[in-house]
Amino acid sequence: MHVYGSVGAAAEALMVTPSAVSQQIAKLERETGARLIERNGRGVRLTDAAGLLAEHAERILALVETAEADFEALRGEVVGRLNVAAFPTAARGLMPPALAELRERHPDLWMQLYEREPERMLREVARGELDLVVVQDWLNRPMAIPEGLSRKTLIDDIADVAVPLDHPLAGNKEIQLSALRDERWIASSPGTICHDWLVFTLRSAEIEPEIAYMADEYPTHLALVAAGLGCSIVPRLGRDPVPDNVRLIPLRPRQTRRIYALWRTDAARRPAIRATVEALGRASALQENAWASEPELQVS
Repeated sequence: MHVYGSVGAAAEALMVTPSAVSQQIAKLERETGARLIERNGRGVRLTDAAGLLAEHAERILALVETAEADFEALRGEVVGRLNVAAFPTAARGLMPPALAELRERHPDLWMQLYEREPERMLREVARGELDLVVVQDWLNRPMAIPEGLSRKTLIDDIADVAVPLDHPLAGNKEIQLSALRDERWIASSPGTICHDWLVFTLRSAEIEPEIAYMADEYPTHLALVAAGLGCSIVPRLGRDPVPDNVRLIPLRPRQTRRIYALWRTDAARRPAIRATVEALGRASALQENAWASEPELQVS
């Protein structure tokens, strides 16, 4: 409840019933001799004693994690279990080669992969529910990172504008963002990083976006563009295959999202964390090399 705000939300996150959470709270009250929750309107809230207990628990868990990291570092072995997560295009484009390399090099390391949106991943890695995450933000709209997390940039992913092949600007080698003032747009769902970024970027260019359709996967964006239903700004990672009747054109000013790995600083000495970050770095370098070999993407 200290993190989730209610018995029901805590139970859902822990994948147990609300009654199981209530039973654990009652047990803690017996063990501590203190009341931990009290009525607050229709719900309940934590008492001061519960807040104090939660603060001590967080410090204890941090010390345990540091001790585990120190022992793993002392042994120098890439072993144990890592819960990792990535946003969908990174889960498709970067995680498979990295995980395959880790399985081959470190067979005693057990990896669990989840797909998550960046905001949720930030909360879960900060709370210790995930060990390492791959997140994204945009250079012109960076995301706030909680204290206690370390990061490493993996790749800068340039976004191009996708237009139908018969679009008046389809023959251009590059397009100024201001030239797209009258377009209809295909966007991600409201509340997502990519939707908020698109609206922010277009408005920064004094364009009020007319959003015609919304979809969360870039291949869907491209299919809608191919049908002549609008334009989309699409990053290079995870957008293949591109329909034959869609033209991807570099934008000016260049639009770039930064993809990076995040982990708790207390766990930074774990060999498994270091090995995973290094494998992700190599997977990112392979992707950058693949882009460099595509002539249509070699625009300075």
